[in-house]
Amino acid sequence: MTAVQNLQARTAERLLKSSSKNSYDPQLDIDWDAEIPDELAYLPMERVSLYGTALWAEMSERQRRELSKLELMSVAGTGLWFEIILIQMLARYAYHQDPQAAHTQYALTEIGDETRHVIMFAKLINRLGAPTLRPRPFVHNLARLYKATARGVSVFAPVLVAEEVTDRLQRATMNDEAINPLIRMVNRIHVVEEARHVRFAREEVARLMPGLGPVRRFIATTVSAVSAAFVISSLINPDVYERAGLDKRRAVREARRNPHNHETRRWMGEKIMAFLGEQGLITWNAKPIYRLVHLI
Repeated sequence: MTAVQNLQARTAERLLKSSSKNSYDPQLDIDWDAEIPDELAYLPMERVSLYGTALWAEMSERQRRELSKLELMSVAGTGLWFEIILIQMLARYAYHQDPQAAHTQYALTEIGDETRHVIMFAKLINRLGAPTLRPRPFVHNLARLYKATARGVSVFAPVLVAEEVTDRLQRATMNDEAINPLIRMVNRIHVVEEARHVRFAREEVARLMPGLGPVRRFIATTVSAVSAAFVISSLINPDVYERAGLDKRRAVREARRNPHNHETRRWMGEKIMAFLGEQGLITWNAKPIYRLVHLI
């Protein structure tokens, strides 16, 4: 066994042990009947897409709280959608691996974690009385091609972007007493379990990148950037503005031009963009795509 394989096995063993000690069941570990205080927000207000705009100044505090709820639910709906994609890709990954290997067993363990997360997000959306907001049909159908064809780095790099940008947002809310307690509990569970998934995916990217030739590297960097861009641009469904009682066209326009919103995306992507740069994934062909969605 090579040194790289030894490291992969040791990491997988540690993650398996951590999974056995620090895993949650959202059906049992969350009080879904707990009261939801109406006066508390659902996201830090400075992370809401319209924060700082002229339209934001016109909104009442109640509208702002409602928009924070709807934007959180949109992020949860997109996360739910992408985790179902990840489940399918991990199952395909495990299909080609030795089931006795620790890293294969961890991939299967992660499938279990992600299945519980999908249920957790779905129950949260239902508890808050919000609709399940998913990416637009074009993106939804394009993802079917992605999940059926992606391999190696093209699987793990977009997964890291999706997981780490939402993780940054969740870490900012889970200990914030201005945020609804139910949201904080869901975020706390997700952050604990996603830390293992991030470690696994980061090590897979670091292991796979050195073995890519020029053509495969170009494909991997391009596919990773495009996939990540679609996920990031889908986090806030435009329907949230109409449901919050706003002029949808104006709200979409102001959110897209909002420098505070652009800064929030860069803040959410700060850690993962640094890692992708270290791994050689922020290349001449990928950089304009990440810049287009304000991740850099």
